[in-house]
Amino acid sequence: MYPTRPRSSLRTAVVWEVLRAALARRAEELDRPVLDVLDTGGGTGNFAVPVARLGHRVTVVDPSPDALFALERRAAEAGVTDLVRGLQGDTQTLPELIDPASVDAVFCHGVLEVVDDPAEALGQLAATLRKGGMVSLLAANRNGAVLARAIAGHFAEAQGLLEHPAGSPDGPAAPPRRFTVEELRALADAAGLQVASVHGVRIFADLVPGVLVDTEPGAVDALLALERAAAEQSAFHTVATQLHVLAELR
Repeated sequence: MYPTRPRSSLRTAVVWEVLRAALARRAEELDRPVLDVLDTGGGTGNFAVPVARLGHRVTVVDPSPDALFALERRAAEAGVTDLVRGLQGDTQTLPELIDPASVDAVFCHGVLEVVDDPAEALGQLAATLRKGGMVSLLAANRNGAVLARAIAGHFAEAQGLLEHPAGSPDGPAAPPRRFTVEELRALADAAGLQVASVHGVRIFADLVPGVLVDTEPGAVDALLALERAAAEQSAFHTVATQLHVLAELR
């Protein structure tokens, strides 16, 4: 089971498989089959609904009322309305929405790129965890963005991003913010988290022409197998579109 359709699963499969295994381990460690999961910025439930289908309780905190409405509809279609709760808010309002030390796992996917202060945001998320709880961080990779722009022929843009990763010093910062593995490790450490694993996500999927994947028989499965095989190899982390870090509260 993947959170999205087969073609789109090229972008999510590695993260989903890591999360599913990690949740199963945590449930076994606690001898408690139902975990409390917080998905911040979880939007329409791309991960929240599949996690609820595993039997866990999921709270999605997202600033968009439209996304939360779609989440509610999606949860109803999947038959997990009783396990999914949507709350409007963000990392700054999180203390008002979620009790400290009340959840077993936190998903922080595509959030650190857009918050005002990534360190503060991650600290707020870590504060919601019970002892030994885990955080799933998914963030845009700076080096992968440089490579993608160069391959697309946008050489000046690639150089600009390489030299000024936070944006041009003569203009506004260019969203979204991007990270290296070392920066994500440092943020996790500052939040009291111990990194358990790092995976490269969308190492090849965003570089292979879509027409090739869509028309060649078996191409999706073969590319997905390649993504899985390369995800844990650190040599490929520098070129991945995204970085996935799994960390635990010390």
